[in-house]
Amino acid sequence: MKIKIATILFCICIPICFVADIVFGSVQVPLQSCIDVLRGNETDTLWYNIIMNLRLPRAIAAILAGMALPVSGLLMQTLFRNPLADPYVLGVSTGASLGVALFSLSGGAAVAAWSWIAGSVGVAISALIGSTIVIFFILSVATKVRENASLLIIGIMLGSITAAIVNVLQYFSKPDEVHNFLLWTMGSFSNIGTTELTLMACCIIPTVIATLALHKPLDAILLGDNYARGLGVKTDALRVVVIILSAILAAIVTAFAGPIGFVGMTVPHVARFLCKSDNHKSLIINSVLIGINLLLICDLISQLPGMQSMLPINTVTAIFGAPIVILVIYKGRRRG
Repeated sequence: MKIKIATILFCICIPICFVADIVFGSVQVPLQSCIDVLRGNETDTLWYNIIMNLRLPRAIAAILAGMALPVSGLLMQTLFRNPLADPYVLGVSTGASLGVALFSLSGGAAVAAWSWIAGSVGVAISALIGSTIVIFFILSVATKVRENASLLIIGIMLGSITAAIVNVLQYFSKPDEVHNFLLWTMGSFSNIGTTELTLMACCIIPTVIATLALHKPLDAILLGDNYARGLGVKTDALRVVVIILSAILAAIVTAFAGPIGFVGMTVPHVARFLCKSDNHKSLIINSVLIGINLLLICDLISQLPGMQSMLPINTVTAIFGAPIVILVIYKGRRRG
């Protein structure tokens, strides 16, 4: 009963956070004008441009990222049985960073100067290519290495290697190119338009639905691989599927919004705390709802309502996420 009440409350909060994210910012939009724009009745060009071209795409991107990252993090925590695992634990983020670094630190910034669209598309494509290469490498290793702990260590080492290459590229690059690359690493929904939103939605929504369909096998592997096999779960195949689904969710968000930290790691813990259960059906649904609300709030805060500047989204998510990580570690030590 309590789970249903929490789920209903999160559903009610989503439209409230969505409207607040659109209305508030450096320029406050009257609520009636916001409603008129969304209904297609607003004639004021200024309000229309602010909402339809700037804030509405950001809010929708926050919703999609809020769906993807918590589910990806939950899958990784279930697979590795590690409460501190996140969507980027297998090197997807660093693979995307390497792709973007090769693009932006080797002439991509010049492309962005000629055409903002070409620059943003180039960054997204580079990030997807980098993430895809890492995903295929991890999948090839996963078919040969059966121990999850070994696979986790390989993913971390792969991330260290790609991070080292990125550091070398930064060292030999021009200051302007490094600046553009660092802005991408801080995360932002500002450069996401209709095309990017369409691609994100086409990748994220079916993947989340597919994850929800796997809730029973995911429940089984929490009790151990041997127990899951006894129930008829093909654990090796499930592990590959989990890696693919988690990597797709993390890669598509990273490609278009940059690496967004803490959301994928912390939201599943909040869902577990509220659900008081390890049932993946409830965890996935509530992780999605909590993630959407959280990223809408973080996006609203990052716009610094009433001021002319903006904060990187990673700065805001760290404020919410870091205390939860500390709490998880503290509770783990007390249990030990």
